[in-house]
Amino acid sequence: AVCISRHPRLSCHQKSKDSVFFRDGKKRIDFVLSYVDDRDGERKQERRREYEANLQKAGLELETEDKSESDDRKTYFVKIHAPWEVLATYADVLKIKVPFKENDIPVHQDIPMDWLFTPFRLPDHIMNPEPDYFTSPFNKGKIDFFLIDDKETFFPPSVRNRIVYYILARCPYHKTDREDKKGIKRLLNNGTYGSAFPLHDSRYWKPSRDSNSESERFNLYTHWAQFFSFFKEQPLNLIRKYYGEKIGIYFAWLGFYTEMLFFAAVVGLICFLYGLFTFDDNVWSKEICSEEIGGNIIMCPLCDKKCGYWKLNSTCNSSWQSHMFDNVGTVFFAIFMGIWVTLFLEFWKRRQARLEYEWDLVDFEEEQQQLQLRPEYETKCTSRRLNRVTQEMEPYLPVTSQCARTFLSGATVIFWISLIIACIIGVIAYRLAVYAAFASIMKDSPTNNIHMVGSLITPQLATSVTASCINFVIIMILNLMYERVAIWITDMEIPKTHLEYENKLTVKMFLFQFVNYYSSCFYVAFFKGKFVGHPGDYIYMFGWSNYFLLTLQFHYIMTRFKNARSHPESRYSRWEQDHDLQNFGHLGLFYEYLEMVIQFGFITLFVASFPLAPLLALLNNIIEVRVDAWKFTTQFRRPVASKAHSIGAWQEILNGVAVLSVVTNAFIVAFTSDMIPRLVYMYAYSNDLSMKGYINNSLSVFNISGFSKDNRYRDYRYPSGHEKEYSHTMQFWHILAAKLAFIIIMEHVAFMVKFFVAWMIPDVPSEVKARIKRERYLIQEYLHNYELKIQLSQRNDDCCCTPMIYPDISRHVVLSECL
Repeated sequence: AVCISRHPRLSCHQKSKDSVFFRDGKKRIDFVLSYVDDRDGERKQERRREYEANLQKAGLELETEDKSESDDRKTYFVKIHAPWEVLATYADVLKIKVPFKENDIPVHQDIPMDWLFTPFRLPDHIMNPEPDYFTSPFNKGKIDFFLIDDKETFFPPSVRNRIVYYILARCPYHKTDREDKKGIKRLLNNGTYGSAFPLHDSRYWKPSRDSNSESERFNLYTHWAQFFSFFKEQPLNLIRKYYGEKIGIYFAWLGFYTEMLFFAAVVGLICFLYGLFTFDDNVWSKEICSEEIGGNIIMCPLCDKKCGYWKLNSTCNSSWQSHMFDNVGTVFFAIFMGIWVTLFLEFWKRRQARLEYEWDLVDFEEEQQQLQLRPEYETKCTSRRLNRVTQEMEPYLPVTSQCARTFLSGATVIFWISLIIACIIGVIAYRLAVYAAFASIMKDSPTNNIHMVGSLITPQLATSVTASCINFVIIMILNLMYERVAIWITDMEIPKTHLEYENKLTVKMFLFQFVNYYSSCFYVAFFKGKFVGHPGDYIYMFGWSNYFLLTLQFHYIMTRFKNARSHPESRYSRWEQDHDLQNFGHLGLFYEYLEMVIQFGFITLFVASFPLAPLLALLNNIIEVRVDAWKFTTQFRRPVASKAHSIGAWQEILNGVAVLSVVTNAFIVAFTSDMIPRLVYMYAYSNDLSMKGYINNSLSVFNISGFSKDNRYRDYRYPSGHEKEYSHTMQFWHILAAKLAFIIIMEHVAFMVKFFVAWMIPDVPSEVKARIKRERYLIQEYLHNYELKIQLSQRNDDCCCTPMIYPDISRHVVLSECL
């Protein structure tokens, strides 16, 4: 063979190692397999020989790079090319949609003051790398029907690698009387091949020197993965073209979620600033901090034996700090977030429907892509039965074994959830022990010197900060363990298909993470300080409460950091560069979704306690988009393109979290915040509709014999000597009724607005519906005319006119006249 280089200064060998083509410079490398020869690898060699021979029988072309050509002198690389006949055949099998006519529907995008958005836009060739076409499933027998200019470039690289992977996953490598062992996944699992991946089209830091290479990776890195492009829009069409629809729709969802967070962040910041600038109106904090009121109120010990007395004004700083998050704006913000989450989910459905149409996913049947049996299922299921659809023998898991595995899986889940609860109880015990230690140190001090542990830290704050840090560390440790446990449990259940495997793993992982991340917040919000009893009859399971503690706990969990790896690429062949990158497994997107959905839970479930949460999430996500983009373009091998018409099971999880958020925020405002007791006091017990005297009203008296003053504690109970001594006062029941009424009203209002908004906003925009109808109509019309043309050309009847005689008349008119 003669090698001809288009670059005079490059040898043929250098050019082939720098490009994504075979040595001839014409055949594109669609997939690469790598392996290392073992000393005892005769069986592996036999598998490889048979597998590669079967790949060639299937029509694929192979070219092997000897280990002497690799950088480590150990690794062989098998380059795979799919010729046109193979691509056309399997595009027909997979019903891949391809263009047959340019889109003739005008796009109206008249945006007022459009020039304001210019700094946020990317060049048009980056945003729209391909023209907009009407598409139809490919039919190998009707090639003339489609817009085919060049067969070599008709199918983009993402479609090519998807077709090749489809063949690799089904090609046999060993045949026996019992079964045919097949699939690249099994060969990877048993070590026959070390890796299998499609190639990136260029280095990410500079475009390819080959004019036939699109250098889309370079464009993505330049316009998308750079951090200083954080204010730019995402090139979703280019992402979809390069990585496939499944990854494209993840970044579309992440970008849309980040955009919607902007509105929640602005409102949350306004509510926070409202609390910050209304310090002067905070009468109850002034009473706590004043020497005349707070300085003269001696509070009861927080425990029976070692705890000492303390002055109310020792909590002055905490009172001012909690006002920033616990004010009238809290109620407004809780209701606003209930509406916001509904708008977010409804508008996402519309955005998703638009993407489904633009990315040719309207008629996509996901089951067709996911019904392939998992290699692990075929290996572990030794029983066989007849499939009524295919009429072939297939492996299956007996019902008894399935039930036993499900029971064991459920028991394991319950055990790990119990472990989380045990850890939370341990943190509670730590809080009690540390606070008791502080109390014992200050036990013999005079009451006027017990106000501080340090210059700015109260015993309560010191205990809460250290406990929150410990809880954060526990979360991180358990998080690492849960990944392995959830995968082990799911593997033990032996799911049949990849879709079933992902769904089961998604449910388990989210359940683990839900309990892991949210349990401490639920404890602080709904249990801590709610069942403490009264002096002389303390209940120690749930200690002293403060609304600020939930905010503090929430802040620690919301704080996250990311570590970046330096890129491992060096200047050697394209397949070796990609081989040294990290493998992007089929669960790669799962962890990205999980991280964002956990965050979504934090900013919705407990947002009433921390209005700045959406702002922190917004700042995090602005970085998250670019970090993920950087990882995909620089750190990961190019994933096999796969289709997905939605975000899958995560949509239902988001809906469930949204409903739960309305309930949790209503309970936080009612039972964790002091908002309801203040309103009840103002409108029912205050003489002048003011908050003067609220602090004294909210405290109960406990008389200690031999002490000169009565001691106070936080509750609504009758004092000693009363006929209902230490039982709850009528004001307590008024406040409880107001709390329950608020919960019912808030939930009903929020759900009514939610259902009304969902009813008002259609899931599919009217424009998209019109385009779908137009495309289906054109497909029927064009196919009808195409069939007529074929029939007329075959009959060669006496028709007096032919399409060739009238080149200036449309095909539809000519064929109609002939008919």
